[in-house]
Amino acid sequence: MNTVNMSYIPMILKYTSPEEVPLSFKLGRRVIKGIPEEFSPKVSREFIDSTVARTVIEGKNRSGLTVRAEYTEYRDFPVTEWRVTLTNNGKKDTPIISELRVGGEIACGKSTLKYGNGDTCKRDGYSFFEKDVDEKITLTPFSGTSCQGAFPYMTMRGEGVELRAAIGFPAKWIAEIEPTAGGISFLCGQDRCHTRLSMGESFTSPRLTLMAYGAGSEYRGINIWRRFYFAHILPKDNGAAMPPKLCLHYFRAEGKPEFTGATEENQLHALSEYLKKDMKPDVWWIDAGWYPCDYNWPRIGTWRVDEARFPRGLAPIGEACKENDIDLLLWFEPERVRKGEEIDREHPEWLFSIDGSDNRLFDLGNPEAREWITDRVDSIIKASGVKIYRQDFNFDPLPIWKANEAPDRIGFLENRHAMGYLAYGDELVLRNPGLIIDSCASGGRRNDLETMRRAITLHYTDVGYGDHPIKQKQHREMFEWIPYFRAHNMNWFDPETGKYDGKERDPDKFAYHNAFAPSMTDMIRYDAENYSTALEMQTLWRKVSEIELEGDYYPITECNGSAENWYAMQFDDAEPRRGFVQIVRNADAEEDTFLLKLPYIADNCSAYHVYDSNNCTMTDYSTDDLREGIEIKLDKHDSKILLYTY
Repeated sequence: MNTVNMSYIPMILKYTSPEEVPLSFKLGRRVIKGIPEEFSPKVSREFIDSTVARTVIEGKNRSGLTVRAEYTEYRDFPVTEWRVTLTNNGKKDTPIISELRVGGEIACGKSTLKYGNGDTCKRDGYSFFEKDVDEKITLTPFSGTSCQGAFPYMTMRGEGVELRAAIGFPAKWIAEIEPTAGGISFLCGQDRCHTRLSMGESFTSPRLTLMAYGAGSEYRGINIWRRFYFAHILPKDNGAAMPPKLCLHYFRAEGKPEFTGATEENQLHALSEYLKKDMKPDVWWIDAGWYPCDYNWPRIGTWRVDEARFPRGLAPIGEACKENDIDLLLWFEPERVRKGEEIDREHPEWLFSIDGSDNRLFDLGNPEAREWITDRVDSIIKASGVKIYRQDFNFDPLPIWKANEAPDRIGFLENRHAMGYLAYGDELVLRNPGLIIDSCASGGRRNDLETMRRAITLHYTDVGYGDHPIKQKQHREMFEWIPYFRAHNMNWFDPETGKYDGKERDPDKFAYHNAFAPSMTDMIRYDAENYSTALEMQTLWRKVSEIELEGDYYPITECNGSAENWYAMQFDDAEPRRGFVQIVRNADAEEDTFLLKLPYIADNCSAYHVYDSNNCTMTDYSTDDLREGIEIKLDKHDSKILLYTY
């Protein structure tokens, strides 16, 4: 990847003056743009570190409405960010605030928008689409979570320049893109915003992150973004770069669903058996069902360790993990409370509900409620030795917000909850230095950039765990935009029919190859008879995953999730001069061979030394060979990992 050109920053809404802040909203019937003189704006600047500068523009009008705009500029990447908060510091309610938007006009000429549909919880999820910006385009999720039906990450290809935009907001955002005389207008906000603010109340916009770079191959933009993400977004692991993480668990213990059959005894036994077989995980995973629930894991809202199954709590498991340098992961779903559970019985005033549903929404926007749940969860984290806090969210809060708001408070509960959700995670990390948060919402339905600043995503979908072509399509979008994620090596392929039937089978090499993400869960059981494939593939995965986290990504093939296609990608890590290529022939791909042309070939290099992990052979290829293409032959439902140095 060529050196990043920082001269593009001025075109992506760089701060110039309070009046030109890229902000607009309605205050009653009046439209306010920027932060005008009537707010007496003041400007302060600070360096967050040597590469990040923040400017705060804040002003208050006579009635006490305070507008605070935060502008962040990254001096090692062509990236700027804006976020705005309105606060009522007056003595009476504000007029109705509506149509709060951040963004503005960008001079990029005629443009094409590339966007995605996020995690739809269906096979069509994680799909890309392209559309010319010749009329207004509106994107918004179809639920109260940020990535369901609309992906808050998008690319705009203009004349000589390309833009990337990411919206950071863990609820229902809206993006409005339309053509202008010189380029496009890009605006984003909370979709539902029509509310007064009472004394002391605030309303915060999404954070808009913009990147600009010279037009060229799509690889350029992908890898500038990936490098920015690793440098500034991905959380650290005890101050260091997040390493690859192998996850193991004893899933469906005693034949019970999820972890409802987990006990102190069977968890410690399974972990011990894995270690005896030289299979040491980085993460020991305990998911839903460790609390009192009578084998029905969705019975949540009583956040206590089940004493019948864990008489000493989870501490013995946490201690065993600590002794073996393993991170204990524990699942929670604090925002959902089922009817009749502890929180519903003792604190109904902290819950919102809707007729016909036993789900209650815990009000994270209520400071008293948030402090209570923070104390409870924090006590379990500390007592259990939890290193990875896994937060799930398995229902749509939007209907509940709508059912519990007044006509002059549309969107307020949603905004307050979104900000409370972020504050809750921040407080847990503050109380537990080194804690890692895993973001989940029935899979990847809440992986916006504001969440990803605080979390990794170890479960990016509930769809297609063992359906390999579907996983290939999902990984195509994840590697480009959210490049630290986890995959299962589940195997649903029936070799007799040649189809994916949803039935679990032992993972084979093909299943492993398709699960080679920066983090991986090996589904082999601790009592499996044959561990040779698992140990071989885990060794290969470690090599591959390190390159995925340190190298650039080059998708070679289009990917639509079809078993009729070949699938290929390259990762290249230039400083140690190494990389790998993955080539997959799916079960229904008719072509016997694939012509592999490397998208990236290093300059000043005469030969590549290529190791075929399938047959353990080394072959030297000239750069001309790799430009013209080398023929790869595979059987149906087969794959190959080629590791190389140069």
